[in-house]
Amino acid sequence: MKITELNKGSLLVSEPNIIGDESFSRSVVLLTEYDDNGIVGFILNKPLQFTLNDLIPEIELELPVFQGGPVEMDNLYFLHSIPDLIPNSHLIADNIYWGGDFQRVHQLISDDKITGEEIKFFLGYSGWHKDQLLQEINEHSWIIKPNTSSDLILSDEIHGLWKKEMLELGGSYKLWSNAPENPSYN
Repeated sequence: MKITELNKGSLLVSEPNIIGDESFSRSVVLLTEYDDNGIVGFILNKPLQFTLNDLIPEIELELPVFQGGPVEMDNLYFLHSIPDLIPNSHLIADNIYWGGDFQRVHQLISDDKITGEEIKFFLGYSGWHKDQLLQEINEHSWIIKPNTSSDLILSDEIHGLWKKEMLELGGSYKLWSNAPENPSYN
C-alpha cells in the first residue's frame, strides 16, 4: 500500500525492527481518524492485565481492556459493531465503529445486551501529526495495509494479529513472524 492510500480504516503494522518500544513493538493499529489535523488509532493486539470490571466496578461483565496507545492512558475508549444500539457512533470501516454514548453502553452491558464479540475497550490511543506519521513510515517503522481483518478486530483471537499480518506480507516478513520478540533471546 502506498502512503497516498493511508486513510481512516487502514492498518499500521509495526515493522519487526521496532524493538524495545513497549507500546508499538509487534503492534497492529487501526486508524480511526485521518485528516490534516492529525491521525488517531488504537493498538488492537495489546491486552492489559485487567478487565473493564477492574476499572468500573459497577460493570459486572469482565471484558478485557487493551492498551490503545501511549496518549491519554487515563481515558477509556471503545470500538464496536452495534451502532444501532449505541447513539453517536462514528463509522470507521467495514461495520467497525468508534465511540458513542458511554451511558448507553453501560446500560446495555448491565442489561446483558452486549457481548464481548461486539465491543472492545482501550485505555489511551495512538496519535500522530500527519507529518510525524509520514516520517515514521519513511523510516520503515510502519507498514500500511488495507484492513482485511475486520472480523478479528473485536474478536478474542486478536492476539496473533501481528503474526498473521507478517505472514500475509510474505518474503522476509515470514521469518519475523516466528522470531522471538527480543532477538537476543534467540
